[in-house]
Amino acid sequence: MTPQKYNRKNILNHGLSLIVTVIFMSISVLFIIGLTQWAVLHAKLVRQSQDREFALQVAEAGIEYYRWHLAHAPTDFQDGQATPASSYTHEYYDKDGNHIGKYILYITAPPVGSTLVTIVSEGRIDKDPNIFRKIKVQMGIPSWAKYSFAANDVMRFGAGTEVFGEIRSNEGIRFDGIAHNLVSSAKDKYTDPDSGHAPGQEFGVHTHVSPVDPNPPAPVPSRPDVFMAGRSFPVGGLDFTGISADLAQLKIKAQSGGLYFAGSGALGYNIVLKTNGTFDLYQVTSIVAPPSGCSAEQSGWGTWSIQNQTLLGNYSFPSNGIVFLEDNVWVEGQINNGRITIASGRFPESTSTNTSITINNNLTYTNFDGKDVIGLIAQQDFNVGLKSLDNLTIAAAIVAKNGRVGRFYYPSQCGAEYIRNSLTLFGAITTNKRYGFAYGTTAGTTAGTTGYLLRTITYDANLLYGPPPSWPLTADQYTTLLWVETY
Repeated sequence: MTPQKYNRKNILNHGLSLIVTVIFMSISVLFIIGLTQWAVLHAKLVRQSQDREFALQVAEAGIEYYRWHLAHAPTDFQDGQATPASSYTHEYYDKDGNHIGKYILYITAPPVGSTLVTIVSEGRIDKDPNIFRKIKVQMGIPSWAKYSFAANDVMRFGAGTEVFGEIRSNEGIRFDGIAHNLVSSAKDKYTDPDSGHAPGQEFGVHTHVSPVDPNPPAPVPSRPDVFMAGRSFPVGGLDFTGISADLAQLKIKAQSGGLYFAGSGALGYNIVLKTNGTFDLYQVTSIVAPPSGCSAEQSGWGTWSIQNQTLLGNYSFPSNGIVFLEDNVWVEGQINNGRITIASGRFPESTSTNTSITINNNLTYTNFDGKDVIGLIAQQDFNVGLKSLDNLTIAAAIVAKNGRVGRFYYPSQCGAEYIRNSLTLFGAITTNKRYGFAYGTTAGTTAGTTGYLLRTITYDANLLYGPPPSWPLTADQYTTLLWVETY
């Protein structure tokens, strides 16, 4: 090999080595730069994550503050301010008094009669004003409308009754239909007035659907064909002084921010509810006379069906949702996005003058999702009259303060209307005395029957936290029902 060729080869090899070295150095530099940038970005993301977590904690502090506020001022939905605002801002400090950030509260007050308040808390921190977290919470106080049936007397649900909702009584319960939810009684055993058994010889909750329940002290059989969610007895009793609304207070509320009507000067009033947020008010001047041979079977008996009436006027639903009438009342119609409580009472209270509420025609909602709610509070009884619809629908929470919810025993001598086909009720029933829309009913037959052959009672779960205006509540503290992060 000549020196020239040798030098050329050495130069070539040296150049290639230099290029490779430069490439590797460049890659190394780029890797180091990338690693450094990744580390910086990661550290930034960690700091942002920490800041976001801290912003969430600040938002939670806002929720806890307003929970405390409502515990001391349960009806204040404007943060103690004289006038409502779109939002309410509170500065946030650490334990050493250093300013950390702030939370901004957005409060949606409950609809009329409801206890459901919605609070959105937005947490922000000083370290990064661009970072914020929002929490949405819904709180409410449960009402006494938590049962499909709440009773203070012996109860019997005959064949043909189907109940979707919890049933509870302070006395014994005989259930011969289908119960889709728990049935419970405060009694361990009791005297069933319809069984013919010796006193105190029936379980607190029992059935006569074949095979008839044995008597105590025999074991309680499992009857999923009747009690689909089971039965429980004895359980704690219901305080009816708490669930029987104070009519005197309702009268005062009606006079101050609702609608109050004194005695009708006739037999009572008929209210026809409308979907435009108004109702027509009639003076009832006569009721259907009992047909020949149609005799009284129960105390306070009557046809409770309107014969003649006179229109008194049209009224808008009041701002507080309370209508009080110091007379007997009939109710029918349909509402749309309305919340109203209709109460009937006469003072001073007396068994001889107490008033009742009657429904003979459909009373229903446009919306069955909680937007619509009707409350009916009768001083004495809640009635369905003789001339009621063959297929009757009622949507309402019902209270019979001193009397019972049901239909009188109309014998066959009262005409064809003594037997009706179906009653469908969506809501809740509270009755002081024994309930009944049918008597002697054998499912699928009319033998020995009066009243509605089929009764379907469905509990309106919206009533628990969204009851009718001024409905009695079970507690005075708010319960958290919903917690979600929102954006």
